[in-house]
Amino acid sequence: MVTDVRRAPDPREVAARVTDPELPMVTLADLGVLRDVRVEEGVVVVEITPTYSGCPAMGTMRADLVHALHRAGFPDVDVRTVLSPAWSTDRISDEGRRKLAVAGIAPPGRAPVPTDGPVPLQLGPSRRTADCPLCGSSDTEELSEFGATACKALRRCRSCREPFEHVKEI
Repeated sequence: MVTDVRRAPDPREVAARVTDPELPMVTLADLGVLRDVRVEEGVVVVEITPTYSGCPAMGTMRADLVHALHRAGFPDVDVRTVLSPAWSTDRISDEGRRKLAVAGIAPPGRAPVPTDGPVPLQLGPSRRTADCPLCGSSDTEELSEFGATACKALRRCRSCREPFEHVKEI
């Protein structure tokens, strides 16, 4: 007699495959938004951190995680928002950065190093740079500080003349 023994899926693996609603080429794990997945008394507890305060995609992320885990056979899911430590673009994995570039979105550089004490007031324009994800040129210009989402800027390559988005360093 042959018995079909199926291993229950790992809830972390299921959650790690959920994609970001605004950047569907990367997963929440690639993005560094997925903080923790564990089982507590039969409930799958997922912790996520928004990319910035007031991120409008958080509700969709939460719903997508719940649906994916329900489909995988986990009836009880609790998705929690964790605000500390704050998310940073430094949490984006190397694979996530590669996926962004392949999709034509310039990945962020390293985030500014936080300092102790008050946040300095910057009155001048931000000075972000980004290499063109299409041709690799560093000769690019910012067209708008805001792209399709608040976390991206719109840039253009002066070499190949193609516009592209750039995930801003946070």
